[in-house]
Amino acid sequence: MSTFHCLNYHVTFSTKHRTPWIKQNRIDRLHAYLGGTVNELDGRALKIAGVEDHIHLLIGLKPVHKIADFMRELKKSTSKWVHEEITFPPFQWQEGYAIFSVSPTVCPSVAKYIANQYKHHRKRSYREELIQMLEVAGIKYNPKYLD
Repeated sequence: MSTFHCLNYHVTFSTKHRTPWIKQNRIDRLHAYLGGTVNELDGRALKIAGVEDHIHLLIGLKPVHKIADFMRELKKSTSKWVHEEITFPPFQWQEGYAIFSVSPTVCPSVAKYIANQYKHHRKRSYREELIQMLEVAGIKYNPKYLD
């Protein structure tokens, strides 16, 4: 019998110190590159969006993926690409990330949420958004790691 799986994740991470390096005129190129990198890493990019200081991704992974390895390669590859193609010399991603499992029935609403990042961030900061996501998921956190 084959192995069947549906492992979807909502991932978010920011630029180092929440620096607004991702400018509107370049964000589509970054999103496209992130999606291509997810696919090259044998994942599925379901939705990608973000604003000047952070990114959200809805991705599908396989049971053989190790999330930490996948995320390290994704961030490393995109950081290198930004330096080579978009030339933000001081650009860096933050060290960590937040990742949440997503039921297939909830994927459409998570994709819609991700697509509306500019709308969300007219009302609240990434920090406020992240805290709410962590609290809804029941994840304990140390506030010093949120900045």
